[in-house]
Amino acid sequence: MEMRPLGRSDIRVSKVCLGTMTWGTQNSQDEAFEQMDYALERGASFWDTAEMYPTPTGAETYGETERIIGNWLASRGGRERVVLATKAVGPNASRFSYIRDGKPRLDRKHLEQALEDSLKRLRTDYVDLYQLHWPDRSTNHFGKLFYRHDPNEQATPIEETLAVLDDFVTAGKVRAVGLSNETPWGVMSFLRAAEQGAGPRVVSIQNPYNLLNRSFEVALAEVAMREQVGLLAYAPVAGGTLSGKYLDGKRPAGARMTLSPDNTRYFKPNSEEAIRAYVGLARDHGLDPAVMAHAFVYGREFLTASIPGATSVEQLKTAIDAAEVTLSDELLGEIDAIHQRYTIPCP
Repeated sequence: MEMRPLGRSDIRVSKVCLGTMTWGTQNSQDEAFEQMDYALERGASFWDTAEMYPTPTGAETYGETERIIGNWLASRGGRERVVLATKAVGPNASRFSYIRDGKPRLDRKHLEQALEDSLKRLRTDYVDLYQLHWPDRSTNHFGKLFYRHDPNEQATPIEETLAVLDDFVTAGKVRAVGLSNETPWGVMSFLRAAEQGAGPRVVSIQNPYNLLNRSFEVALAEVAMREQVGLLAYAPVAGGTLSGKYLDGKRPAGARMTLSPDNTRYFKPNSEEAIRAYVGLARDHGLDPAVMAHAFVYGREFLTASIPGATSVEQLKTAIDAAEVTLSDELLGEIDAIHQRYTIPCP
């Protein structure tokens, strides 16, 4: 397994990062244990989770994914074998009324509580990468295309957030910090604040990236390369849609989108045509469509790691095997031709 530097830190991570967000809803603890065992056997020692997991989210399952990982660590031992990442939620009162009195923020009070609770559930005294799941301000993340500015918005200052994260690092509870669902302005603002002494320099940004959503390339790719804040790409197969299994209205039993019909992020006006084109291209080249989708993401120069969210060891094997697949220049050119016809159909 190829290992890559995590930003400018001294941490090295596997190119394949184990996604965990279905553990506790779509996957049982036993199935999650099987995935963790297999991932480690294959060298995928970088694991990503979040306090709000599993998804679909809910008060009754809040924190269950971290608890499952903590149980694995207690059962298997060897905390040092894993580079463990988790995340703290930002403001979203309508969706997370059950998290910290329904008013989660990226300020001192909430971040301190979030980290302590995550450490207890994970049954560890530190995390390697602590990420801010989304900004403490209104911006165009999670598929929003248009930015609406509110000059009266009361957002937690980035300097305050960084000061808290700095205390976590100093205390040895966190080794490095990162962002998620961020914008170019957000990343550069965090970097500028760090340069001014407000706190640690962010090492990564976890955003969506796949053949249906290449928006990261527009401006964030340059930031990632020039500032060494590499992408941790989530949804590399676009929620499984790029496998082709949902084409023509199919909803396979037990599949993620079958269980979460309200998740329409990858079901947009042009998505079906784009998916059909990519699936057909893969098959024309003798490739499994999911393998091509994974391999495309692994091949990006701004990528630190890709985060497949497998729901079975079989899917995880496909994702890990794809890390060894190099797409030809001819195939990449044909992918770009489809991208020109269907540019970011699912932001």
